[in-house]
Amino acid sequence: MVKVSVIVSTYNKVEWLEKVLWGYTQQDFRDFELVIADDGSAEETKDLILGFAHESDFPIRHIWHPDEGYRRSLILNAAVLASKGDYLVFSDGDCIPRRDFVRTHVEEAEPGRFLSGGSVYLSMTVSRGITKDDVATGRFADPGWLRAKGQELGRHRLRLLPGDWRAVVLDSLTTTNPTWNLNNASTWREWVFAVNGMETEMQYGGADRALGSRLENLGLRGKLTRFRAVLLHLDHKRPYKTRDSIEKNKGIRRRIVEDGETRARDGLSELNARGASGGLLEFGPGREEGVEPLWNPETASGDPDPRVEGRRS
Repeated sequence: MVKVSVIVSTYNKVEWLEKVLWGYTQQDFRDFELVIADDGSAEETKDLILGFAHESDFPIRHIWHPDEGYRRSLILNAAVLASKGDYLVFSDGDCIPRRDFVRTHVEEAEPGRFLSGGSVYLSMTVSRGITKDDVATGRFADPGWLRAKGQELGRHRLRLLPGDWRAVVLDSLTTTNPTWNLNNASTWREWVFAVNGMETEMQYGGADRALGSRLENLGLRGKLTRFRAVLLHLDHKRPYKTRDSIEKNKGIRRRIVEDGETRARDGLSELNARGASGGLLEFGPGREEGVEPLWNPETASGDPDPRVEGRRS
C-alpha cells in the first residue's frame, strides 16, 4: 500500500481552515496523513488543529514557523520534509475537498505524471454560510444546493458532476493545459525531491508554477483531473499580493523555462542541511508545546539521474 501525505497550507484563516478540516474528516479514503503547513498563524489556529488531531482516526500534523511575512514556500518545504508519504497531495487551507478528493488523487496516480486539479470559487456569502452539516452531507458540493444559496456557477457546474464516467470524459475533452497548482495537485514524493521542492525566495504569484515547470523539465507530464478531484474554494482577500512579488516570480519562471532548470536553488536540500532552525516546530497530541519536526529526507540530496525513463515502472 502506498503511503499518502496530504499537505495543506494555511495562515490565520481559522474559520476557513475549520471548514476544510471538516472536509478531510469526511473522506471516503482514510489511509493518509494530513500535514498542515502553517506560515505563522496565531494560537487560535494551533488550538483548532489540535482539537481535530485528538478526534481524528488518521494522523493530523501541524508544522509551524514564526510569522515573518509571506514565507509559504519555506513552510511547504518543511512540511514536505516532515511528511512520511510516498505520494504527496497538495492543497490549501481555504479549499474544502469533496469526499472523494483524496481517493481520486490516489486512484489516478501514474508513473511519470503529476495530477492537475482545479477548484470552484465561491462567493463570500456562500463561503461563510457553509456549515459542518453541509460538509458532512456533501451538499456543499451540490450544484443545485449552491444555486439555491445564490452561487453563480455558469459552466463551472460541470466540475461538480459526480466523479463517474462523465467526469472522465470531460477531463479528456477539456483544452486546458495541465499545470501544477498547489491548491489541487499531486505527484510521487521522489519527483518533488528531484526538483528540490519549492524555491524559498518566491512569494505570492506563481511559485507553484515554478515547481511545475521544473517537473516538466524533468520529463513529467501533467494529467488533468479538474472534473474528478473536486474542491470548493472559499472566498478571501489577498493582502500579500504585490506587484513586486509577481514580477520577481515571473522573471524566475522565465529563467526556469528558458534554461531548462530542474532544481530549486534554495529548497529541500538546503532546508534539510539547515535543520529545524528559525523556530520551526511541530505541534500535535503530546506535543502541545511544540517540538522540532523530524525530517524524512530519504531523497533530499537529489537524484544523480532523476529523469522519467525507467522510474516507477
